[in-house]
Amino acid sequence: MSPISDEIAVVYRIAAACLAYPGDEFNDSLQAFDTVTAALRHPAGAPLREFLTAITRLSEAAHTTAYVDTFDFTNRHSLYLTWWTDGDTRNRGMGLVRFKEHYRAHGFDFDDSELPDFLPAVLEFSALSRTDTLLSEHRPALELLRIALAEKGNDYALVLAAVCATLPGASPKDRAQAKAMARSGPPRETVGLEPYGHLGMLPLLTGERR
Repeated sequence: MSPISDEIAVVYRIAAACLAYPGDEFNDSLQAFDTVTAALRHPAGAPLREFLTAITRLSEAAHTTAYVDTFDFTNRHSLYLTWWTDGDTRNRGMGLVRFKEHYRAHGFDFDDSELPDFLPAVLEFSALSRTDTLLSEHRPALELLRIALAEKGNDYALVLAAVCATLPGASPKDRAQAKAMARSGPPRETVGLEPYGHLGMLPLLTGERR
């Protein structure tokens, strides 16, 4: 387990909100997100601020359309991490069970309205549990999604860049390097805890840390 700082936890909370389906709660939080990201010292703050700036230029309808067009019509931009490792195979079912078991081991239940490998939920869990274990284990999937979005010039690539910037080691430059990372395993390190503020929970995770 790799403990994360409270500042990185804030990055994960905001990234989770950015990658969840847009709605009133996100729109109401935009000003707060802008204020918080402006105060971040971690390099991940810069791409998050850039994404939030881009989103504020869109109407609510255009934001929703951009989200749906990006994530709902193709697996090439899948937000489900086990899709990148297992596709639609039997192995994926076992991977999903492992996600749920990991949540339960940290004192959280998962709302079955979504799959447990849904990236916004994984980010929310990582922030609440103060560990980047799941994100580090699925680093190649995160990088492949980042690259796929960047190749399309999609602003959501900025959110993935922010998440990847919190993990140890440099990001791969292309798909070949990302696939090599998948074979060799991502680098790991631990960081200390630092005090930081509190943001709200997504509805997918319930329960208290034990």
